[in-house]
Amino acid sequence: MFNGWERALTRQIDIAGQSGTLYRYKALEEMRPVPPGGANFLYVKWDGGAPKIVYAGETDSLHRSVFETWEDAQARFGATEIFARLNITGVVRRGEHEDIIAQHAPPMNAGGEPLADRRKTGRTAG
Repeated sequence: MFNGWERALTRQIDIAGQSGTLYRYKALEEMRPVPPGGANFLYVKWDGGAPKIVYAGETDSLHRSVFETWEDAQARFGATEIFARLNITGVVRRGEHEDIIAQHAPPMNAGGEPLADRRKTGRTAG
């Protein structure tokens, strides 16, 4: 507390990609309303004090896509929280997305194709 006011710390996590680059993600609950722009997002469950990525998503419209597979992530994979990183440039988003998947192999991204895409197209991995 400082002079009668308190500043809440932003909940953030730093996630390393296979390249060694660190990406800073912010808890989605602190981004209300959910921004409409492009972003990368992560569904996370906690293993002790460490985040375990269940799903890594990339979208040109965060508010339209972020909850698309959330219920499945919670029910099947134990996801408890969503983190996002605003990123307008599609090329940069896709590169970050690939870097994180290569390092963490999230189960919902198994087979190189996100489950959200499979649901839309009817395709399956393999």
